[in-house]
This record gives sequence, C-alpha cells and structure tokens, in this order.
Amino acid sequence: MKNYLKIFKALGDRSRLRIVIMLLVKPMCVCEIREIIGTSMSTVSNHLRILKEADLINFQKEEKYINYELNITNNLVQEVLNILKDIDDKIITDDHQKAVKADRSNLC
Repeated sequence: MKNYLKIFKALGDRSRLRIVIMLLVKPMCVCEIREIIGTSMSTVSNHLRILKEADLINFQKEEKYINYELNITNNLVQEVLNILKDIDDKIITDDHQKAVKADRSNLC
C-alpha cells in the first residue's frame, strides 16, 4: 500500500502528471520538460525528484544530458501508466505534440 500512496501522491500534482504523460512520448531532459511545462528549472527538478522517489521515473546520463524516462520495469508503474494513457485533456494533447517536437539542441 505504501508504494501506491507514493505514486498517487506524486501524480496528485498537475505538473507532475503532465511530466509523466510527456515521458510516455520519449525520454526527455530537464530543458525540454521546462520548455513545455513553462516553469523554472528548479521547479522541474523538484518535480522530477518527487517522481523519482515514487519510482515512477529513472534517469540516464547521455553525453552532457540527463534523460528522464518512465520506469517501465516496475509492474505497479505499468498499471498506472495504462490508466494515464486514456486521459483526454487539451493541455495533455498539447503537451504530447510539443514533446514530439521538442529538440534539446535548441533549448539546452
């Protein structure tokens, strides 16, 4: 039950929910996420820390970038992600389109 509480608490914030749904599109760096969410780097970093603590995301270093990606190896996270895929919201749709077009070479 503790794991569920962490996940749902982490997803209880609109920005964190948006970040998780964007990461369904592709792994992204902080610059790309910040550009889409429209908040400061420190705010995005804090959101990512909370999502990491809930075991929703992982990160990997690639050259000078740190890529954040969904933790698809966790079965509990997989269950939650299946539910999130069905969210129908204009902001989420816009975020999805922006995530597809996001290009870190122009942002970072």
